[in-house]
Amino acid sequence: MMTRKFLRSIVLTVLVVFVSVPAVQAQSTRGWFVDFEAGSVFPGYCDVRIPGDTGTLFSLTDDFSTSSSLFVRLRAGFRFHPRHTVMVLFAPLALVGVGRVDFPLDFNGLTFAVNTPLDSVYRFNSYRLSWRYGIREGKRLRIGLGLTAKIRDAGIEISGGDKTSQNTNVGFVPLLSFLLEWRFSPVLRLLLEGDAAAAPQGRAEDVQLAVVYQKGEKWALRVGYRILEGGADNDRVYNFALLNYVLVGVTAYF
Repeated sequence: MMTRKFLRSIVLTVLVVFVSVPAVQAQSTRGWFVDFEAGSVFPGYCDVRIPGDTGTLFSLTDDFSTSSSLFVRLRAGFRFHPRHTVMVLFAPLALVGVGRVDFPLDFNGLTFAVNTPLDSVYRFNSYRLSWRYGIREGKRLRIGLGLTAKIRDAGIEISGGDKTSQNTNVGFVPLLSFLLEWRFSPVLRLLLEGDAAAAPQGRAEDVQLAVVYQKGEKWALRVGYRILEGGADNDRVYNFALLNYVLVGVTAYF
């Protein structure tokens, strides 16, 4: 109920701003922009084994009950040329869960006994710097491709039975950045945008599909769906997760 009220208030507030703005055919080719995104994130799967080769394999969605959560993302960028854009992104994320398992749980050097009531915290904060080149910059179709430097600040904590164990990991991840946008009416666009990469040690995908509404040069509103999926498999950590986002976004152009 809280999530629905939160999303409804954002949508209504933004629509009030847009109703008095005249229609526009295309975005500005240069200048700053700031983007705010919010909504609800729902866990799909989250499989964990720490250490990656000796710990107990368990699921934060099957063996635990991990709730959906509100989220926010902040992004700022500068389009300094009709074909070149740089962006920075801050995307915090935390999910909490509860559960008990019918097997001894060996996690990060501690063993939790069978049927011990447990609490979990899954954290995955992301900091990114991206550059994107406009391969095509038409009035109806835009295609962009570039690179993203991502800093991953991740952590998993399990507590219960007077024990607490936390595994944290901060690392650098290079990603490909892409954009595909089709303007199918003077005020509506279909947007596919994201960062993704894959390697033998793991993979990462963060992709949104949204409908963008823009009646003026200064503001744009979007609603859509985002998928965040990936993980790592090595001797220190095994963790693969899939998260589903329902989002509302607002972009301001300067």
